[in-house]
Amino acid sequence: MKKYIQLRDYAKNHSVTYRTAWNRFNAGKIPNSFKDENNNILVEVINEKNIDLLKVAIYTRVSSNENRANLDTQAIRLKQYSMARGYQIIEVVKEVGSGVNDNRKKLKKLLESDSWGTIVIEHKDRLTRFGFNYIEILLNKEGRKIEVVNIAEDEKSDLMQDLVSIIYSFSAKMYGLRRSKRKTEKIIKLLEEDSKNAKNL
Repeated sequence: MKKYIQLRDYAKNHSVTYRTAWNRFNAGKIPNSFKDENNNILVEVINEKNIDLLKVAIYTRVSSNENRANLDTQAIRLKQYSMARGYQIIEVVKEVGSGVNDNRKKLKKLLESDSWGTIVIEHKDRLTRFGFNYIEILLNKEGRKIEVVNIAEDEKSDLMQDLVSIIYSFSAKMYGLRRSKRKTEKIIKLLEEDSKNAKNL
């Protein structure tokens, strides 16, 4: 089925002004564009990569090896979800790493692949703790998408692992690698004490 967008959306997608897009249309430089009966300028969306949104990649992640068993249960749930919707599973990726780490090898390789149209995850945090919307915008511009299942689960332990990673990273920059571990342990201990005190109030 053909998809069409208005000229203003074409301009936005190509990072040009509406006037520039209008001039291109008048000059016949926008392929598959026309005016409809209401005088709106429509442009056909051409999928140059032949992206099929029914071809999915499943991505699962835990923060530490202690939670590695959860990778398999995540994958099983997402496989069942995908098959129930008639998706074609192209790839299943299981990764151990912090959600704040922006250099995860398996995720980078997956995002660089053109074999899938949709990436399926349980929670936004499985993909990344920060910057999810930016990744989604960039994939949408390619004609691809992220599908978040949002199956409820207890993520407290995983969140704590990511928090430790953030604190350790900042401590390493401020105090150096030798002292950062001790500083991180002290900060985590204080956070745990504050949490206990808050519960007792």
